[in-house]
Amino acid sequence: MKINKEISSYIIFGVLTTFVNIAAYALLSKGFSFHYQAATVIAWAAAVLFAYYTNKKYVFKSNDDSFAAAVKSFSLFVYYRVLSLLIDLLVMYVLISLLHVDDVVTKIIANVFVVAFNYVTSKLFVFKKREYS
Repeated sequence: MKINKEISSYIIFGVLTTFVNIAAYALLSKGFSFHYQAATVIAWAAAVLFAYYTNKKYVFKSNDDSFAAAVKSFSLFVYYRVLSLLIDLLVMYVLISLLHVDDVVTKIIANVFVVAFNYVTSKLFVFKKREYS
């Protein structure tokens, strides 16, 4: 069934994207002592680039090869990922600054919300199948 294969691919690449996000975050926050918000934004940027490529090519198998279509899909992808970044930062702020939860544990929790949001927006708005007449 196509939907199951798509969801399976999204989960696999979502896990890899989450790994990129968390690994970059941990490296920046623990290895280089970046503030958690700065580390979150930089890790987010690395994850967005990785996710766009893998989602376009392997998950949603988008065939929009024209430059205009690529610019449009990348712009939409970044727009929705900025919204998910805001969700990420909000969860990080609440759990770290207000509830004093460990930052790496919080990053993992935040990613659960982010991954779900990203799948829905990518499926419905970014890589939706377009009907051409």
